Amino acid sequence: MFSKSNKSNTEATKSDDAGQQAGSTRDSGVPSIISADLTIVGNLTSSGDLQVDGTVEGDISSRTLTIGEKAQVRGSVLADSVRVCGSINGQLQAASVVLAKSARVTGDISHSTLAIEAGAFIEGNIRRLEDKAVGFSASSAAKTSAPAADPTVAAAAAAHMQTSASAQTNGSATKQ
Repeated sequence: MFSKSNKSNTEATKSDDAGQQAGSTRDSGVPSIISADLTIVGNLTSSGDLQVDGTVEGDISSRTLTIGEKAQVRGSVLADSVRVCGSINGQLQAASVVLAKSARVTGDISHSTLAIEAGAFIEGNIRRLEDKAVGFSASSAAKTSAPAADPTVAAAAAAHMQTSASAQTNGSATKQ
């Protein structure tokens, strides 16, 4: 009735159940956490949720990002959703940005939706972008679907855009 083979089958079933529970925990939105006593020098990329309570010296790309109250980020941030309670020194681009009253952002913010609590500090430009062109998911989709561009064509287009922008700026300055 209780043979050794039955025990091993029962144990295998239990370990499979535990594996499925662990897999469902990973899918439940539990964030990766950079704790308060940790400093990371380098870029971070995550397709899930990330919570930074320590210091990051580098760029961060994530689906959802939370910057804790004592956290410091020195680099650019690209995400679908960002909640900032600490400080960011760099560019911030996200579809949804929430700046808590303790937030301190030094750099430009590009967003689709923006919420700023009273007391938040911002030094930089704020620019609203179209919904489809903002955030981590939009960036990932553009990288996978866009063919590699010819560097010569890209450089020529950039030079043309720079010349056009300079002409427009000079033209409007002389009209005044």
